[in-house]
Amino acid sequence: MDRPPSDSVRALARALVVALALAAACIPARAAEPLQLEAKIPLGKVEGRIDHMAIDLARRRLFVAELGNDSVGVVDLDARKVVQRVSRLRTPQGVGYLPSLDLLIVANGGDGSVRLFDGAQYGEAGRLDLGADADNVRIDAGVNRLLVGYGAGAIAMIDPATRRKVRDVPLPAHPESFQHDPGSHRIYVNLPDAKAIAVIDPATHKAATWPMPAGGNFPMALRPAAQQVVVAFRAPAQLGVFAMADGAPVAAAETCGDSDDVFADAKRERIYVSCGDGFVDVFDASELRRIAHIRTAVGARTALFVPELDRLFVAVRAEGSEPAAIWVFRPSPADAARKP
Repeated sequence: MDRPPSDSVRALARALVVALALAAACIPARAAEPLQLEAKIPLGKVEGRIDHMAIDLARRRLFVAELGNDSVGVVDLDARKVVQRVSRLRTPQGVGYLPSLDLLIVANGGDGSVRLFDGAQYGEAGRLDLGADADNVRIDAGVNRLLVGYGAGAIAMIDPATRRKVRDVPLPAHPESFQHDPGSHRIYVNLPDAKAIAVIDPATHKAATWPMPAGGNFPMALRPAAQQVVVAFRAPAQLGVFAMADGAPVAAAETCGDSDDVFADAKRERIYVSCGDGFVDVFDASELRRIAHIRTAVGARTALFVPELDRLFVAVRAEGSEPAAIWVFRPSPADAARKP
């Protein structure tokens, strides 16, 4: 017959429970990743590469350049599904949306055209033929102008109201990612084939070049408040920060491989780098210190950070049994970041 525990045993057990509870309270909880996967939005039968994206904030619609499908998918972010597809394109690479004229802009690498579509029904609303390899699209909202990189080396400045090209700015090599600084109105352009950055003067429309310390400088972002240009390189895989005034190097750090997009999150002082090797890297922008190395999928090179929605969208191409999708990441508070 079992004997009941003595008073001393009961006291010891109670003390042990209290001690364990106090110890557990002293263990810090594992901090959340700085990016939390919120949703995966399927794109349907989309094969091959996916290139850049743009946003219609009023309708909460995401435009996805489905390069391998010769189409642009229109994703309703509230319904989390594709609601329309703009087809019969020719290797769409860059997309943009101009709210003032309610226009979707698509740059086609296959035939060098820039095609315009109305933002309600997506009927064709104009076309310009630049000649070859129309690529990244940017919008200078201050003067209601489209900027499109194309060809062996040029930025086309387009008046979307008249559907006419205003001017070309010649460059020494094909432009990849480029950014317009609304403060100085200068345009910073990545030229990976020249291993340089071109800086276009708004008064003369002429470009000066800054030599870069590494190759494969495809993605670029600006940090206007810090007066910095942020560039991700592929050869070798590193992130570089340069002074906007003269291109002087500020900082550098190792990053993920095969990068194709980089964004500055001013609210949290972070930098996000999306890479084709299957990761998104998150950096503390003030120290250029990598705080997370978040797995996505191989080939998921392109992304779009939308500060107004506080979301990072990553384009994941179809792979094996996994269909193409847009992965939606929600940034966590700045103090939730942890070192990987």
